[in-house]
Amino acid sequence: MDYILNVTGYILEGSLITFKLYLATAVFAVLLGIFGALGKISNIKFINKVLEIYTWVFRGTPLLLQLFFAYYGLPIIGITLQPFTAATLTFIVNYGAYFTEIFRAGIESIDKGQYEAAQVLGMNYRQTMVRIILPQTIKRVLPPTSNEAINLVKDSALVAAIGLGDLLRAAKVVVTRDFTITPFIIAAIMYLLISSVIVTVFRQLEKKYSVYE
Repeated sequence: MDYILNVTGYILEGSLITFKLYLATAVFAVLLGIFGALGKISNIKFINKVLEIYTWVFRGTPLLLQLFFAYYGLPIIGITLQPFTAATLTFIVNYGAYFTEIFRAGIESIDKGQYEAAQVLGMNYRQTMVRIILPQTIKRVLPPTSNEAINLVKDSALVAAIGLGDLLRAAKVVVTRDFTITPFIIAAIMYLLISSVIVTVFRQLEKKYSVYE
């Protein structure tokens, strides 16, 4: 039992990187996705094209390749980033591309009559989006957003490839040192617990926004 507690404590120390990366990505990637979605549905062709290329590139190439490019590739052109900074920026931009498409699809799924009704009530574009469109969009995008939130937990393990001591790497260190699979089992349980918490949170959000059905 003492061994399990010691190993769990060590792995939890490594999980701090995982939690920091997750929190930063969740906050800023969602914001990037919202602004990206609004940009894609705008009538400004230049912005549409730039965002089209952005989502095409970052959704069409592996996250690990993007991570290597940020950490190992950018120094070649004189831009050197610390491992955590490189990982955070890569994850934000990558997940921002996915959220952009999720939110865009959600906004475009709202019936055009909602916009017309808002105009009749004298609302401007901002009021229409904030009061009418976005609340309904949130309800519709929660399931795919939940999937991305769970994927983010698992993808965070990729940071070990650039030397960051995340949850999985901490477990691997103990496995190599003690030649036992116990640390991997503990790490798996931690990932499952984190994913379960995320699922629970999104279920509560779906209940909250069910009023917009």
